[in-house]
Amino acid sequence: MLNRYPMWKYVLLSLIVIISALYAIPNLYGEDPAVQIISKNNDFNNQKIFYTIKKLLKQNNIKYKSISTKNGIITALFNNIDTQLLAHDTIAKKISKKYIVALNLVPATPNWLNVIAASPIKLGFDLRGGVQFLIEADIHNLLKKIQHQNINNIRNDLIKRNIPYTKIYSNKMYSVKINFNNFQDLNNALVYLRSIHKNLLIEINDHSLIVTINLPYINQLKKRVIEQNIAILRNRINQLGISESSVQRQGSEYILINLPGIQNIAHAKGLIGATATLEFRLVNTDINSALISKKIIPFDSEIKYMTNGQPIVLNKEVILTGDHITYSNVNIDEYSNPEVDITLDSIGGDIIASFTKNNLGKLIATLFIEYKDSGKKDSQGHAVLIKNEEVINVANIGSQLSNNFRITGIKNITNARQLSMLLRAGALVAPIHIIEERTVGPAVGKQNIVRGLKACVCGLLSCVFFMVFFYKKFGLISISALLINLIIIIGIISILPGITLTMSGIAGIVLTLAVSIDSNILINERIKEEIYNGCSIQKAINKGYKHALSSIIDSNITTLIKSIILYAFGTGFIRGFAIMTIIGILTSMFTAILITKAIVNLIYGNRNITKLSI
Repeated sequence: MLNRYPMWKYVLLSLIVIISALYAIPNLYGEDPAVQIISKNNDFNNQKIFYTIKKLLKQNNIKYKSISTKNGIITALFNNIDTQLLAHDTIAKKISKKYIVALNLVPATPNWLNVIAASPIKLGFDLRGGVQFLIEADIHNLLKKIQHQNINNIRNDLIKRNIPYTKIYSNKMYSVKINFNNFQDLNNALVYLRSIHKNLLIEINDHSLIVTINLPYINQLKKRVIEQNIAILRNRINQLGISESSVQRQGSEYILINLPGIQNIAHAKGLIGATATLEFRLVNTDINSALISKKIIPFDSEIKYMTNGQPIVLNKEVILTGDHITYSNVNIDEYSNPEVDITLDSIGGDIIASFTKNNLGKLIATLFIEYKDSGKKDSQGHAVLIKNEEVINVANIGSQLSNNFRITGIKNITNARQLSMLLRAGALVAPIHIIEERTVGPAVGKQNIVRGLKACVCGLLSCVFFMVFFYKKFGLISISALLINLIIIIGIISILPGITLTMSGIAGIVLTLAVSIDSNILINERIKEEIYNGCSIQKAINKGYKHALSSIIDSNITTLIKSIILYAFGTGFIRGFAIMTIIGILTSMFTAILITKAIVNLIYGNRNITKLSI
């Protein structure tokens, strides 16, 4: 029978619309300004501090919506940002020594929606507000480090080859200068060094060799360092539970980070800017304390300091770095002291196993290295970073180690957790420093959302006027399908993980809503054309949908292909626009072909109709 759906189709379509509506509803509730309290040592009594905060807010006449505790975090919700800031200052003044008091925005979704895991759309930086950092990778210090490595490598190469030289030292522009007594030694060194160092440019200058890092290698190094730092920063942000963030390259030496919803800029800077790694080195025990106090040590060793300030001599040669650490975790040992359990990759495991097997009975030190911005700049405009080094552990190699071992001697559980998190997230290839920071308040994002909603409403009203004027009742059916389309889009965006709505995404939604009405126009025009050709109304409806289907699919497929290409090759806002357009195209085809047909069948199906309102 023409124009009639079986019951199961109506049930299925109804379920899709109802489920979409349920998952779209949380977006009506918005977010509440919140203050979250977390223990620095994770050893506090939740109930005790819970009642302390409650009493503190009451004493200062600060009104709150609710206070709750979950997973060791106490969350207080407020009606507006002014009250939130006042509460934050009041609580932080009282308990900031033992607790982290952070500002946040928490979805105001009711419990009955939380039961089905319904949550609002994840908003991007431009809609939600947050913190934006422009970060510069310190290529300058990395090249200086490579310069010092080149000095050690070249010195060892010349010694192995028995080529005498008078002096080897750092030169300008990250180069190394080597002086010789005669031209024969210089020429031998030139031929040999050129054969083994392909990334170095080696030239003669009087009775010296000038060794520089060639430009293609520097450019390749910059690209690799930025890409690796971006990957590590993304991993670090994920470890910290900051969602909907974006980390992207900006120019040749910069990284742009957006952290939506983060209001506490000092806390965010501490999380992002931390630059730490480990080096495992052999302890030189052949030097007596008198020589150490006078700083008389061999050229292959250097003095470092323990956490208590005691000097210790380490070999310059690094056995293993934090780059080979794949996982780290904090535990408490049998003496109630914190320790960090380390897991290495296969290469790191082979290195440490081979080294410990050949050095049984010797001492191995764990050197913790951290870079901090001094706030000063050098003559070339580069930020001056302070390198802090501290030997956190010295252990006797009693047996051969594998890819699993532990580090002890850490001062407290907080330091152990921080070290574990940084190692787990990865050590930055080059130190970074924040050169620009910007806080965007949620009020700006709210303004963008309001403008986006106004655009949607204006577009819908224009479509309503046009469709009702030209297609009467069928126009109203098309508008109903358009509204259902919007609900389904919002529901899908809310359900799918990893999708963040930005201003460009709103533009994509508005565009697909405006374009989706074209499918209904095609259907309506084909129905009118069939009626003019003398078909009965039921046949005209059936043929109209059937004949318009190929045109609808063709037009949407071409747009879909363009959007997929944009998503594949675009970045940032372009990808946001593309993904929303892709979702909008798929849902508009679904509503135009199936939903409108279902409504038409309910109204006109299995009836003797002599006149059609179209």
